[in-house]
Order: sequence, then structure tokens, then C-alpha cells
Amino acid sequence: MSVEGMIRTMADEAGKAARALRSIGRADKDAALNRMAGLLRRYSDRIREENAKDVARAREAGLSAAMIDRLTLTGPTIEGMAQGLEEVAGLPDPVGLVTGMWRRPNGLLVGRVRIPIGVIGFIYESRPNVTVDAAALCLKSGNAVILKGGSEAIQSNMVLAEILAEALQATGLPEKAVQVVPTTDREAVSILIGLDEDVDLIIPRGGEGLIRFVADHSKIPVLKHYKGVCHVYVDQDAEIPMAEEICYNAKVQRPGVCNAMETLLVHEGIAGRFLPAMIERFEKAGVEIRGCERTRSIAPQVRAAVAEDWPAEFLDLILAVKVVGDLEEALDHIERYGSKHTETIVTNDYARAQRFLGEVDSSVVLVNASTRFNDGNQLGLGAEIGINTSKLHAFGPMGLEELTTTKFIVYGSGQVRS
Repeated sequence: MSVEGMIRTMADEAGKAARALRSIGRADKDAALNRMAGLLRRYSDRIREENAKDVARAREAGLSAAMIDRLTLTGPTIEGMAQGLEEVAGLPDPVGLVTGMWRRPNGLLVGRVRIPIGVIGFIYESRPNVTVDAAALCLKSGNAVILKGGSEAIQSNMVLAEILAEALQATGLPEKAVQVVPTTDREAVSILIGLDEDVDLIIPRGGEGLIRFVADHSKIPVLKHYKGVCHVYVDQDAEIPMAEEICYNAKVQRPGVCNAMETLLVHEGIAGRFLPAMIERFEKAGVEIRGCERTRSIAPQVRAAVAEDWPAEFLDLILAVKVVGDLEEALDHIERYGSKHTETIVTNDYARAQRFLGEVDSSVVLVNASTRFNDGNQLGLGAEIGINTSKLHAFGPMGLEELTTTKFIVYGSGQVRS
């Protein structure tokens, strides 16, 4: 079968599965998720054997250490995947939730109820654990999903697909509710994103190049974020020890992720007391600092920042640092260079904190906390399929509720419109 024929067949089967899922209740979906968790544990050795093939091929191809780290599945990683499935099973089911009900003057009873989106195409890179996360969230929210992983993880994704299908079959759910595209041919992505009559939503997750390609060529609505240019603004009234811990965590704990800090903004009233020790701590951790002129007047050893550094998503131990005159300048800088992803203010001033929360146009805005908390699990959603910065129809981490939409339901007693 051709690649086009294969993808069209998968989409048709997903549509049938999505229809079947509409009438399947929480207990059956949770049973399938828990069965998946058990099978991951049972087949852990087999999963690692297949993953080792991907890792070996990635090393031969010269992929970066960070890419190989994301690709590698270990015993603890697989256990974490299993626990994630169980956590999703324990979450409330949003499907069928009535979000409002009201009576019209003519006696009609009108309501809104949460329903699945339908068929979701999920296109992603590197991390095979995302295969399980996405499958869990889509299944629990009543959606069928077609998963197109990166070529670097094909062996891992295919063995996971077999395990997930076994769990669905064993629990009586439609096996085609979760499908993994079994080819590395890039044509599969182009075909999938053109099936606007069969697929309801596309979610790309990966590098900016992948996401822009999907957004530019898809005939289907796309939920996306291109990059995470995240800022921490240290206000003049910040507690310096707190600010140091927040900034260090936001940059150093995991620099290669989208919610890591890329630019540090510091009020001029605190910069002289805060920056010397902070920069020294960053440098000891291997962080390359690229500072504005005022930053370099305080720490002359740092590299001079250039215009290209302010909108950059480094995804590495590189940090742009700018001293600003006040909150207004910080807000202007974030408005110009931010990516609507994650922004933090460190301050003890309530009014400035509230202004920052109100005026910053990002999916998650924090006061006195690391940018690293922009994560579905950390925010109490249980898990996420991605972070959307395009506002429609969701903004920020997308959990179960964000994978549903609403429809109107109307109860009448014979009314006709005059």
C-alpha cells in the first residue's frame, strides 16, 4: 500500500473508533489505561531492546547528547510512563460534563455539554514517552489519535503501539483509537495534515521548524507553540536569595526545554546587589552570559549581547541578561520579544505583581516561582499533550479538558419557532 493509502486508511479507521468512543464511559476507558500501565511494566525489557536500536542509530547519525537523552528509555522512564497512565486514569472524565443549563422564556431548557474533539493528529519528535502520554490523554478525553513520531524513535514507537493496541483489545475498546504511523517517510506528515474531512485537529510538538512546517501547510486547525522565549524579571523589591534560586532553577535545571528561562531582566535598583553573585553562580554552572551594556558595567567579563539574542530560544546553557529602568521597560521588552509562553516576576510588591499578572500576554504568568512550572502535571492537570500559545481554542498546557469542546443540548416540549 502507498503511504497515502496507508494514512487515509488510518484516518478512516480512526473516525470509526472516535464514533465508538462517544458511547464509552469512564470505567471502561480507565480500565484500558490501567491495562496499558500493567503491560508497559510486563514488557519493559522488550521496550528497552527496541529503544536501544533507536539509540544506537541516533549515535551513528551524530545526534546531539540532548537528543539522545530525550530518546532513551530506561527502567525508571518506563515506570514513569506507567505511573502517568495510572494518574490519567485517576483524573475526572471531562466528557459529558454539563457546563451550564438555563431556561428560555419559551420553556426550552438549553445546556452546554463537553464532548470529544474527534480525531486528533499528533506529530512529534524524539521522545517516545510522549507516545504514551498523548495516547492516554486522547483516550481518556474520548478522542481517537493518529501518532506520527520522528524517524529517530520508530522502533520504540512501534513496540509501544503494539502494547497499547493489546490493552485496547483486551478491554473491549476500539483498537484503532490509538494508531502509530508505521513509516519514517516524511510524506506521511504532508498527507495527514491535508485530510481536513477526516481529522479534526493537528497538534505538532517539537522544534520550531517542524511546527512552522505543519502550521504553514495544514488544511486542519493547528494548536501550536513555535518556541519558548521565557523571561524572569527581578523587581527592585525582590528578595535576593529567592530571586537567585528561581533564576538558577529556571535556567540550569533543564536548559533544553521550552519553559526554561532564556532572558533575565533585572531592575536597575537591585542589579548592583543581585547580578555579581548571580552571574558568578551561573558561570560556575557553565552558563554563557550575554549581557547588555549596563550588565557588562557590573560584570565586565560577560559577552556583549547582540540584537539577535533577545528573541532567541537558546535551549542551552546560554542566557541573555538585561538591566531595565523599571517595570514598564520590562513589560515592553517582554511584549516585543516574548513568545506568549511563560513569564515570571520576582517581587514583594503586591501592586507590581498584580500588574505583571494582568498585563503580560503569556499562557502562564507567575509571581515568585520558576518558569519551569509551566507544565500540565505541575499545574494540576495530571498531564499535558502540549503547550498552546496560539490561544484558540486553549491557551497554555493542554490537559483532558482542553482536548474537548462543547455542544449545545436543548430539551423542548413541543416548541416551534414563530
